[in-house]
Amino acid sequence: MPLRFLTAGESHGPQLTAILEGMPAGVPLTTDDITRDLRRRQVGYGSGGRMHIEQDTARITAGVMAGKTTGAPIAVTVDNRDFKNWKDKDIDPITIPRPGHADLTGALKYGYRELRVSLERASARETTMRVAIGAICKQFLAQFGIQVLGYVAQIGDVKANIPDDADFRALFAAAEQSDVRTPDPHAAEAMHAAIHQAKVDKDTLGGVMELVALGVPPGLGSHVHYDRRLEARLVAAMVSIQAMKGAEIGRAFEMAGLRGSQVHDELEPDGAGGIRRRSNRAGGFEGGITTGDPIIVRVAMKPIATMLRGADSVNLATGEAARTVYERSDFCALPRAIPIGEAMMAFVLADALLEKLGGDSLEEQLPRFAALRRNRFADLPMDNTAWRFGYE
Repeated sequence: MPLRFLTAGESHGPQLTAILEGMPAGVPLTTDDITRDLRRRQVGYGSGGRMHIEQDTARITAGVMAGKTTGAPIAVTVDNRDFKNWKDKDIDPITIPRPGHADLTGALKYGYRELRVSLERASARETTMRVAIGAICKQFLAQFGIQVLGYVAQIGDVKANIPDDADFRALFAAAEQSDVRTPDPHAAEAMHAAIHQAKVDKDTLGGVMELVALGVPPGLGSHVHYDRRLEARLVAAMVSIQAMKGAEIGRAFEMAGLRGSQVHDELEPDGAGGIRRRSNRAGGFEGGITTGDPIIVRVAMKPIATMLRGADSVNLATGEAARTVYERSDFCALPRAIPIGEAMMAFVLADALLEKLGGDSLEEQLPRFAALRRNRFADLPMDNTAWRFGYE
């Protein structure tokens, strides 16, 4: 069964809900495993006032008994503390769509007569439940020694110095100590200054996050169908996140300007009966299939579209030009987006691993994982004889 999830809830509604289907039985899971990542999502320099109101705590209401998944759908809820401020409030209509948001497009698609209806569901508040789902998937992946990490590589035009031979776990640990979630302390200072200036200017900033998966075995995904190419599934998952406008595997756009001899990861014997790549410019993929090297995905986030300075728009109620009305938001949301990117990567990889292993319980899957083919000569016997296609 493929792994799939649904989220429900509005930004200022009573609660948010997520249901994850397809998680096998036997995976250790507690609310603390989920809440830990929910809290990570709520901290970061440049965040807005909403994060001072919400203290997200997960509640598991189905699919987990005695601290382990049962194989049934898993349901998780998170209460919106801000709901009490809206519960008995007459809502002022919003008729001026904000450029860059789903205000206008949502109204066009669904025929809304009030733009807040678009805002409530399109809001990045929905990503709370993606992080909850991702935390569950991380717990599953951890049973196989797979880890998903993330950090900020760029905010505005300030880029972090991330060496090609970096220790990813060390980068992640350093980033978690930074309120802009970057491993480069020198870049962190400049990022702080850039975000502060954006606040002064009543503007916003975006940037680039880098996500890494360690311990992923070779052979996940497939080259035989477009929708089975795992790197394509990862890119699609990343740009499904609010405000993410692009994603690349490794440094794809940089490599586009190089020659093949400067790009491709050459192979050599590893001296221990196996094969290794001299580099990992491909970001852990060849032909849509994992290579066994770290998976590296870089994701570009546009500046948040809600700006304190406002933007030119039109009033749909009067047909006249107008300036947008400010709705509480972040000045730079990228540091808080790292757990969201990790969550979507964890979900896609968990789905691909389940596809590879099959089975309904962790007990079945662990021995199958241990038996997977690796980059070893013994796992790649070659007949070395001539043959024919044989089609009539």
